[in-house]
Amino acid sequence: MTYKLYKWVTALCVMLLFTSCGSSKKRILHTKSHTDQVTLSHTVKDAIFKTGAENIESYMPVLKEKRIGIVTNQTGIVEKTKVNTVANSNYNTEKEYESLVDFLINQNISIQKIYAPEHGFRGTADAGEPIIDGKDTKTNVPIISLYGNNKKPKPEHLEGIDVLIFDLQDVGARFYTYISSLHYVMEACAENNILLLILDRPNPNGSIIDGPVLEKEHSSFVGMHQIPVLHGMTIGEYAKMINGEKWLKDSLQCPLKIAPCLNYSHDMKYSLPVKPSPNLPNDQSINLYASLCFFEGTNVSVGRGTEKQFQIYGSPFLPEKEFDFSFIPKPNFGAKDPVHNGKVCYGEDLTENRNVHKLELKWLLKAYENTTDKTVFFNDFFTKLAGTKKLREQIESGMSEKEIRKTWHNGLEQFKELRKKYLIYE
Repeated sequence: MTYKLYKWVTALCVMLLFTSCGSSKKRILHTKSHTDQVTLSHTVKDAIFKTGAENIESYMPVLKEKRIGIVTNQTGIVEKTKVNTVANSNYNTEKEYESLVDFLINQNISIQKIYAPEHGFRGTADAGEPIIDGKDTKTNVPIISLYGNNKKPKPEHLEGIDVLIFDLQDVGARFYTYISSLHYVMEACAENNILLLILDRPNPNGSIIDGPVLEKEHSSFVGMHQIPVLHGMTIGEYAKMINGEKWLKDSLQCPLKIAPCLNYSHDMKYSLPVKPSPNLPNDQSINLYASLCFFEGTNVSVGRGTEKQFQIYGSPFLPEKEFDFSFIPKPNFGAKDPVHNGKVCYGEDLTENRNVHKLELKWLLKAYENTTDKTVFFNDFFTKLAGTKKLREQIESGMSEKEIRKTWHNGLEQFKELRKKYLIYE
């Protein structure tokens, strides 16, 4: 009897120990509490963060003996040493990265074709610059453009492909076109019954949800779906939403598998190891991108043609007496013909600005209020970026930021509820 009791007590203790460890680890990894994050460094130091591409156990079996196509660019990389742990986010060590294409080829995966989005496979093309088909000089793999007149893979482009990989680093903003490329790729896979394997990556803007919700009549390649400017989702979660909400043509469903990030939560700070595109050079530009991109629909420069892209703004039409910062855009990598090329632009330098956790309208409103000729401030692209005519009308009528933001409230609350259905991470 005593022995049986001993066995029962021992089993209970073991069960409680494992239950405690599991719940503790989850609490630490996903909490917003600073105290719990400090505790993490003492309890789960080996909880290594990995992107979906680095989570090879979750997808490598799918690729074996298959003919593979891959939608990727310079952001499709894997960290060789896998030392970037959640437990020690400030731990600096030399990180060595390898192109996902090179990595897969070295693993004897049969890469048949590369599909390149805006900015090209190597990420060197300007915004809006046409991308042409060709071959990767290093691997000799054919490259097919998914930008310009050919945003969606044609059936002949997918011939001989069993599985299509999608690995692009998004930044969590509606008008960043990688999620539009995702839509067309999903549609092509659905039409041709090809499995789409998404290698997920963090959203560097975390769970921030803000801005006007796009109205369907204003859909374009810089905004295809009825979502806010900042959507607070990873690209894997977004793909689930596209399928779940039946946004593809004829309500098609894409055969979908997602390789998730490991030890990731939406409130985990994530610094990108490479530029997602030529004019988003650092964390600050990515943080300010959603707020400053509206200027692309005006006569104000966002710093293209300088070394501070999306960290400054200015225009020759803003008065020097109100704006003591100035810059002169000149052609450079990523901006062959920048807005206001060679002209002195007056505006603001936001490089030292504290991180914003919303879509800021104050800079746009300030520029509009001070421009010398309000009739030429906006251009037609502004409505595409805003996804609605209302924002321009609200600004022109003199509404304050607070008043404008109130008009977003209902749409944002509805989207937050919708988003919950498709989340992979806390």
